[in-house]
Amino acid sequence: MKQLPYLREIRIKRACLGVLVCILPLSACTGISPKQTELKVPNKDFEMSQPAKTHEFSSPETIAAVTPTEEYTYRLGPGDVVDINVWNRPELSRINIIVSPDGEIALPRVGIVNVLNRNLAQVQEEITSKLAFYYENPEMTISIQEFHNNKAFVLGQVSKPGVVNFPGRGTLLEALALAGGLPYHGKETFLTKCAIIRGRDIVIWIDLQDLLDNGNMALNAHVRNNDVIFIPEAEDETAFVMGEVANPGAVQLKRGLSLVKAVMLAGGLTSDANPEMVFILRQTEEKGNVRQVDLKHILENGDFSQNYRLLPDDIVYICPRGIKKFNYAVEQLLPALRVLNLATMVNQSYAYTQELRQQVWN
Repeated sequence: MKQLPYLREIRIKRACLGVLVCILPLSACTGISPKQTELKVPNKDFEMSQPAKTHEFSSPETIAAVTPTEEYTYRLGPGDVVDINVWNRPELSRINIIVSPDGEIALPRVGIVNVLNRNLAQVQEEITSKLAFYYENPEMTISIQEFHNNKAFVLGQVSKPGVVNFPGRGTLLEALALAGGLPYHGKETFLTKCAIIRGRDIVIWIDLQDLLDNGNMALNAHVRNNDVIFIPEAEDETAFVMGEVANPGAVQLKRGLSLVKAVMLAGGLTSDANPEMVFILRQTEEKGNVRQVDLKHILENGDFSQNYRLLPDDIVYICPRGIKKFNYAVEQLLPALRVLNLATMVNQSYAYTQELRQQVWN
């Protein structure tokens, strides 16, 4: 029975050792330090090629390749409104004739005429030849009052999504203007791309930023009949802020979002953050690239040469102060550790050990 307190003291020491063993791995996990990769051409915008996406922006050469080269001629189709005028034959003339959904019109003496995907000259020639059976040298003209067969469907982030009609050869900018233009949600509006879907197997992705901000008119693609123009929402693009910030998570990639602005949107640095150890991780291929940024230097010296502009799917990681993080965990346990000594009563020591174990495992 005299050896019982001694055995309990040994157990207490073992418990303390187990606590430290548990704490050390936990503190080591907080010391993540990405390794910086060397960039071939460092610059202010930290611009690097992006990882392979499900789509790529079409080059001006690609856009030109799918643009018809023949002279543009309007072709009649469903919904068009035409006038037929036969000189000196008012009984044969008609106004506001609507082309039927199957592309046909009906005329006295002539009957049914199919005008689908035919130009005015072709339709006029056929009607004139049919009237020649009844009249000598008939003279007739056909004119279009309303154009409905040169249309596109504009969907997504425009003011008035729906069907737009072109009186001539339409372009992307003309379609956007007819759809009311891009919606304005403040200076942070950030629309980067749009798709032109043609037929069943042609999709053209247009870099809207380059077209609108830089005036690259080579990207102002010609729009063909029944094309679908889709502008995805700005919220589709995000960057991620992780580590020692108040609210880690995804931030919307608004126009010109920089490193400092992203950190502020995430609630700012915590008291345990190391502002000298901030990393931007950008996926280029499988491994990606990492750039270290001294945020403390930026804020203290006003040197914004490293305040890089973020791109879609960038990850900003703010490292913790590793030693401080470990000391903070130990300090929370010191009140319990101080009672674990040989001079403490066995029962009291055992009670604190149980409490200590409970705190650690919880």
